[in-house]
Amino acid sequence: MLSENLVSALNKQMNIEFQAAHDYMAMAAYCHSISYNGFAEFFLSQAAEERDHGMKVYTYLNDKGHLAVFSALKEPKSEYGALIDTFTAALAQERAVTKSYYEIYAIAEKEREYQTLSFLNWFLDEQVEEEATFETHIDYLTRIKDDANALYNYEQTFSAE
Repeated sequence: MLSENLVSALNKQMNIEFQAAHDYMAMAAYCHSISYNGFAEFFLSQAAEERDHGMKVYTYLNDKGHLAVFSALKEPKSEYGALIDTFTAALAQERAVTKSYYEIYAIAEKEREYQTLSFLNWFLDEQVEEEATFETHIDYLTRIKDDANALYNYEQTFSAE
C-alpha cells in the first residue's frame, strides 16, 4: 500500500496532466481561430498525449489498490497575444509538470517506495523530451519572427506530423 501522502501527490499529478490536456485543447482552439491549423493539430496531439499521461497515473493508482480522485479543471486561457505565446505558455506548463514529478519522486524516495520510483522514471524521461520540443519550437518561431513565408512553411511541418 502507498502512503496517504504519496497517493495524494499522485492524484494531484493525475489532475495536473488532465488540466494540461485541457489547456492544450484551448491552445489548439486559439490556433484554429487564427487559421493556424497545423499548429492547432500539434496542440491537439499534445492534449491527447497529456490525457494518456493522466491515464497512466490513473491506472497506476488503481493497480496499487487506490482510488483515483478527480478534481475540477480550471478554465484555460483562450486568448494569446501572438502564436509564440502559446508555445511559451506550454513550455512554462511543462516545466511546472516536471517540478511536480520531482516532488513526487522525492516523496517516493523518502518512503523507499521503489515501484513508484520505477514508475516515475518514465515520466521524468518524457519531460526532458517535452521541454526540449517546446524550446526548439520557440527558437524557430523567434528566428522566423514576422516572415510570413517562413511561418507558413514551418506550419506545414506540423500538418504533416
